[in-house]
Amino acid sequence: MPLLVMKFGGTSVADLARIENAAKKVQKEVERGYDVIVIVSAMSGETNKLVGYVEGTSKLYDAREYDAVVASGENVTAGLMALRLQEMGIPARSWQGWQVPIQTTAQHGSARFVDIPRANIDAKFAEGFKVAVVAGFQGVSPEGRITTLGRGGSDTTAVAFAAAFGAERCDIYTDVDGVYTTDPRVSSKARKLEKIAFEEMLELASLGAKVLQTRSVELAMRYKVRLRVLSSFEDTDETSGTLVCDEEEIMESKVVSGIAFSREEAKITLFTIEDRPGVASAIFGPLADAGVNVDMIVQNISEKDYDDAHPGAVTDMTFSCPINQVERAKKAMEDAKLAGKIGYDELIVDTDVAKVSVVGIGMRSHAGVAAKMFNALAAEGINIKVISTSEIKISVLIDRKYMELAVQALHDAFELEKA
Repeated sequence: MPLLVMKFGGTSVADLARIENAAKKVQKEVERGYDVIVIVSAMSGETNKLVGYVEGTSKLYDAREYDAVVASGENVTAGLMALRLQEMGIPARSWQGWQVPIQTTAQHGSARFVDIPRANIDAKFAEGFKVAVVAGFQGVSPEGRITTLGRGGSDTTAVAFAAAFGAERCDIYTDVDGVYTTDPRVSSKARKLEKIAFEEMLELASLGAKVLQTRSVELAMRYKVRLRVLSSFEDTDETSGTLVCDEEEIMESKVVSGIAFSREEAKITLFTIEDRPGVASAIFGPLADAGVNVDMIVQNISEKDYDDAHPGAVTDMTFSCPINQVERAKKAMEDAKLAGKIGYDELIVDTDVAKVSVVGIGMRSHAGVAAKMFNALAAEGINIKVISTSEIKISVLIDRKYMELAVQALHDAFELEKA
């Protein structure tokens, strides 16, 4: 039998009515001849409630017990989904992570997959069961303890099962009907994409697009798992949603496929650091040790170069990081300065910035993308603070108040409303 993986997020299973709606979508795929593995998230809001219970009980909680509590939300959904399918006459059984067993590392709260043995679920399919409903977001450590994968882990669970079982496709049901050229709430001209390459989706996810979790796209790209993003709340068929696939499946790509943005950015500048070999390592090593996710980096000649107070060559170093990691970054730099690893006159933080990025695999073979992007921003009077590039992406840091204007201007400049 061909096999399909279907994943339903929290809003898709938020109550019994929505669980029934999701079950009807599973029923359609069973009637088409598929065996189905359904991955479910906790009901909307349930995980936050469980986290609140843990934090309200113990401020310095045991991570193993945290996982035991928080994973229970998905267990409830899996059982309810299996019951609903049984009521519809479909042979279904629920599975918790330890029953599969989903083998993970022992990093509680952020575990990673080690293996998903097929034997137990394959045996149930062989007995005549048509649907295995698996609790997402969880697994079991080598010590036999329940683990969780971190927020968005159910997406990653779905892709991992699709890879392990050689699924024809992995359908991700959510509250949007596909992947758009940008957020429709920011640009009314945003257009739903029929297909998007793994690399493009990975860039968009990592740059702020919230449609798919970054780890799930990484896994799909590694194992060539075809993903389809579609709405739980609309009637769908095999042409619905957006297909995330290998580049070879896309006949002709536009130069730019999408515009991503993130409001949660901060810019940190270290003024007047010694310009010598190893200084970058002395800065970014401690930041990495502190778990700070550095993104854009710019080094430039300091205004104080070669003055009386600084007889040697000096420079300024600017980098960006998520706004919720600013205090961690400041402490790492202050500690490095106290330890004599680096010296700087001043550390300035700007939290009133946003990152805007253009993404497209067509950029590999087309010149002039940066020029068009910068011209479009200049025409709107938007100043660029920092720039970073990759083979298929250009990102800029700008004042946050101009973010929506920048997205709209770039969407127009690259004519993304056109198919």
